Amino acid sequence: MSDILTNLAKEVDNLPAEQPSDDSTKASVSEETVDEEQVDSPMSKLLSGKVAVFPQVGDLVEGEVIEVSSNEIYLNLNPFGTGIVMGKEIKNGMGGNKLMSGDKISATVIDLENDEGFIELSIREASHEKAWDDLESKRDTQEKIATRILSANKGGLMVELNGITGFLPVSQLSSKNYPRVEDGDKNKILTLLKKLIGQEMEVRIIDTNRENEKLIVSEKAAQSEKDKESISKLDVSDVIEGEISGVVDFGAFIKFLPKGAKNDSEEEKLEGLVHISEMAWQLIENPRNIVKVGDKVKAQIIGIDEDKISLSIRALQEDPWSVIDKKFKIGDVVKGVVNKINHFGAFVYLDKDIHGLAHISEMFELYPGKSLEDIISVGQEYSWKILSMEPKDHRMGLALVKDTKKAKVEKKAKEPEEKKGTEKKEAKKKKKEE
Repeated sequence: MSDILTNLAKEVDNLPAEQPSDDSTKASVSEETVDEEQVDSPMSKLLSGKVAVFPQVGDLVEGEVIEVSSNEIYLNLNPFGTGIVMGKEIKNGMGGNKLMSGDKISATVIDLENDEGFIELSIREASHEKAWDDLESKRDTQEKIATRILSANKGGLMVELNGITGFLPVSQLSSKNYPRVEDGDKNKILTLLKKLIGQEMEVRIIDTNRENEKLIVSEKAAQSEKDKESISKLDVSDVIEGEISGVVDFGAFIKFLPKGAKNDSEEEKLEGLVHISEMAWQLIENPRNIVKVGDKVKAQIIGIDEDKISLSIRALQEDPWSVIDKKFKIGDVVKGVVNKINHFGAFVYLDKDIHGLAHISEMFELYPGKSLEDIISVGQEYSWKILSMEPKDHRMGLALVKDTKKAKVEKKAKEPEEKKGTEKKEAKKKKKEE
């Protein structure tokens, strides 16, 4: 406050002495003859009624750097006096360059007059708002930003942008850094995520909420543009050779180098998915029984959807159904192992590639009054009659052939019971007649 009074006193001293008035001096002085500095001075503004409004706590003000030390920055806040930024309030969340004398910066008022008579300011508070402005702008323009991984949890990674903590979910990691854990164990996932701490990543901001201090970023979004460029060089039916990078319940991922890759680096590699149905011609219950991480494989590209690549291993193998008529014919009775039982029947493998479906109705007709589990068991071999074949759709209809030996054994086992029952009935009848 003393600085303000000092400045005003100087302005008063500079005012010209009052001259006697006469008719010749009463004429208005034109604007061209008025000293510009006098018009712009604080005192002139006060005298003209244009009073500068003194800032309040929380207001954002602009000042010129007068002096910079390790713990203090002095600002000229003309016409309000001198401001000071101290200690932790100097921290600039925007990570800007080192301040120099003459620089103009914005700061937030945190005290109108401290013990030394200065207006106390905070660059940190002002930069916090500026930081959010910048982040929201980068979110809208989808600008790529470099950030360093601070820590990890089971859901993802913590990062920092403009001094603000953000979150990178596991689902938003690029294929290069995505943790492929076969059994989905969260502790194993966390172990892999922790290996990324300290690394620098290129990300894009996908969500912000200034009020709730929410900042979500994506590495995958930052990589998609580069990946799309590489993917644009691929064609459906191309054959790729790569390495199994992950196995999940619904299939397996393959990493491979695209056409024209400059070097054999992880950054250059693309990743595609082989769905469980495209891993082999036989029915697959668990992809892990077919491939494992690290296996070298060939696959054919069967689909491209923006940055998603669909692959097929079985497309490079001969379709066993294309020559099925050389092995089987309708009406043949063949041996087959029950692979799976469900509510409408059983899937039966005649060999490692060819399977058929035995409908439940056929078996109930053969064995009335029995449950499916009483008739057949998974893993057991039975005789089947081929009812239909549709090689194009990979379909075959089967009917269980009654095991005559088993039927005879069952009949023989029943005979004593039946005989015993008949004897009981005759005994009751005889007793009744007597």
